[in-house]
Amino acid sequence: MAKVALIVLDGVGVGASPDAEAYGDVGSDTVGNLARQLGGLQLPHLGWLGLGHLTAIEGTPPAPLPIGGYGRLQEVSAGKDSTTGHWELCGIVTETAFPTYPDGFPAAVIEPFESAVGRKVLGNRAASGTVIIQELGDAHCASGSPIVYTSADSVFQIAAHEEVVAVDELYRWCELARSQLAGAHNVGRVIARPFAGTSGHYFRTPRRRDYALVPPGRTLLQVLQEAGHTTVGIGKIEDLFSGIGLSHVDHTTSNDAGMDATLRWFRDAPEESFLFTNLNDFDTLWGHRNDTDGFAEGLRDFDDWLPEILRLLRAGDLLLLSADHGNDPTTPSTDHSREYVPILCKLGGRDAGAALGDRRGFMDVAATVLEHFRHPERLGGSSFRRQLGPI
Repeated sequence: MAKVALIVLDGVGVGASPDAEAYGDVGSDTVGNLARQLGGLQLPHLGWLGLGHLTAIEGTPPAPLPIGGYGRLQEVSAGKDSTTGHWELCGIVTETAFPTYPDGFPAAVIEPFESAVGRKVLGNRAASGTVIIQELGDAHCASGSPIVYTSADSVFQIAAHEEVVAVDELYRWCELARSQLAGAHNVGRVIARPFAGTSGHYFRTPRRRDYALVPPGRTLLQVLQEAGHTTVGIGKIEDLFSGIGLSHVDHTTSNDAGMDATLRWFRDAPEESFLFTNLNDFDTLWGHRNDTDGFAEGLRDFDDWLPEILRLLRAGDLLLLSADHGNDPTTPSTDHSREYVPILCKLGGRDAGAALGDRRGFMDVAATVLEHFRHPERLGGSSFRRQLGPI
């Protein structure tokens, strides 16, 4: 009897992928560049799992005797966003990149949305979410018109002040947009971006919601649920998979809350459960804002927390740490970066290290979880479970 926890450190990459040039991300290395810019980054517990073997990290050198499995995963899907990354971790490869709109959305997208919500939109351009609410917040508060914007990713984002548009109404608008964005305009995610505050001092609130496309095939979550396992989504996992394949959801809105929920569910969930956690602050709060100090502090906080879940691991339990893409806060870009992501593993009751190497395809994570639970499917991946210890 065992439990498995997969924790995604959203945006925590460990070096440019071989195809980074095609994405404009040559030289990106979220953790390594961060450590270099700050003159060192001490992450001792991640280091003992093997993080220092994955990229050069000042302050976190390669551990002489790692206590877990360590390697890097190269994404094979087209794109570098949260949806494609999480789907690939669960066995779905996205062959064609979701559409992006660097010049804003065309009339074929905007006009049906305006008709559905009964209001004209403001913005309709690629922008930083924290910047555009300062620029258009006053006009929004005066008119009630939604602020619509995008980014380098495939997203249709709708911002509204919580005292002007009720959050439930903003969610309804997002559901309408999601239903309309299909075919050539099947954007990866529609995102509700509620904000609050006063003129010149607007700020985003934690009630963000993501409305992703329905996965186009069976995911790890569905395979496990069909086999009788309890599956728990923590953070924005529910949004990224449209709730499909999840027995329980805990929609936390911060890293701290996500870490607390992970501990609680790991203690209390039934045997043979699979916990899937997304810690989004690395990406949303620090990566997209090029906040190197905040990003580093978030990594240190996670590193300080890590021993708490390691203490909960019993013989046969499995902890997996990974990411969905990079988001290097040291580069001029404020967007995601095409990077290798870490795979760090700890098998309960075993402290032997295992070099997993550079692996092509995030799907290897799904294959490993399935083999750990003695399930015959592999969802296109190659399992590294036997490298961690006997099953």
